[in-house]
Amino acid sequence: MKKEMMMTFAGMALAVSVVSATPETDLLARLPGIFKDSAEHYVQLDAAARKLAGVDKKGNPTFPHGYAPEKGEIDMRSILWWTSGHTPGTMWYLYEATGDARLKDAATHWTEMLAPNAKVTTNHDVGFIMYCSYGNARRILKTDKYDALLLETADSLSKRFNPTLGLIRSWGAIDEKKNFLVIPDNMMNLELLEWASKHGDRRFDKVACSHADVTMKHHFKADGGAYHVLNYDQRPEYLSVQEIRRGQGLGPETVWSRGQSWAIYGYSMMYRETGVKAYLDFAQKVADYAINHPNMPSDGVPCWDYGAPGQERDSSAASIMAAGLIEIAGFVGGPKGAMYRAYAVRQLTSLSSPEYFAKADEAGGFLLKHGVGSHPSKSEIDHSLNYGDYYYIEALLRLQATK
Repeated sequence: MKKEMMMTFAGMALAVSVVSATPETDLLARLPGIFKDSAEHYVQLDAAARKLAGVDKKGNPTFPHGYAPEKGEIDMRSILWWTSGHTPGTMWYLYEATGDARLKDAATHWTEMLAPNAKVTTNHDVGFIMYCSYGNARRILKTDKYDALLLETADSLSKRFNPTLGLIRSWGAIDEKKNFLVIPDNMMNLELLEWASKHGDRRFDKVACSHADVTMKHHFKADGGAYHVLNYDQRPEYLSVQEIRRGQGLGPETVWSRGQSWAIYGYSMMYRETGVKAYLDFAQKVADYAINHPNMPSDGVPCWDYGAPGQERDSSAASIMAAGLIEIAGFVGGPKGAMYRAYAVRQLTSLSSPEYFAKADEAGGFLLKHGVGSHPSKSEIDHSLNYGDYYYIEALLRLQATK
């Protein structure tokens, strides 16, 4: 927005164009400082985590997952835990943003410990684990040395695909007959399959699109709100949803905010990778649900469930949503695209404020406060979570790249 101001000089009137600050220009101007501060946070985190690193009960190395303020300590988890790729992924992003070689070294250290996940077939999270870490390493370093590992991971993930249902099983053993559990989080792991389809075998695209299509058909209410856990009857004569489970939400029919954010991000990503317009249309529908929900707080950081107004916020749900909205905005363009972008700026401005952005020594080196892992399990309530940081930095980089 520009305002014309009239100034006089030597008896003559001069029109001076003054650029008025907007929330986006303010945030963009702050990005170098935010990236620098974030890099220092993660250098601190790297040093602390290396001292804490050990092995879990099964002998697997441990990783920095988050920060528990009530204990005053970094939460270390197994390399097989679903978030293990987010810490090195954030380090890769911060190296990309700042060129700080310390972050490159740290990212390499933690990334290359994750290789055993390429063979894992017991969960759907290997896309998170390997693509956020090795995928970013590949892109930023412009190397193909990790390609074989990523293709092996895609093959492992695809073994969880049930061609009769057309879905990738999220939880449970591959051959379990009684239950077939699917969660919206699984949409995020399809990005690995889409990459693999372009660098290896096109069958991975068919698996990814089938999962996205069937999820879009069954996993959402008419208004665009997401269920968390669906249990499918996989018998050929049924092939239908037999049960809706609460999962990490308040109840089976309420909308868990991070699950909604996974859907916003996931369908935008699927449009980017495939060009299928139905995915972009659906990404807008699930985004509109969140933006327009009467229980969405004015700062754009949702409570942990849209059915739990006034309860704990989940900063990770906001960062994931913001990253998705910036991408949707670029695809949609026009006034609606501008609306999505402005909303993401609102969220990122909130997350970059002292209310959510931790001081260097406040959260063990992690960036965002006030995340919620699993409220029903009384787990990680009001914690710092590495995936919240990952999508926060990703969203800021996306904003900067499309200014």
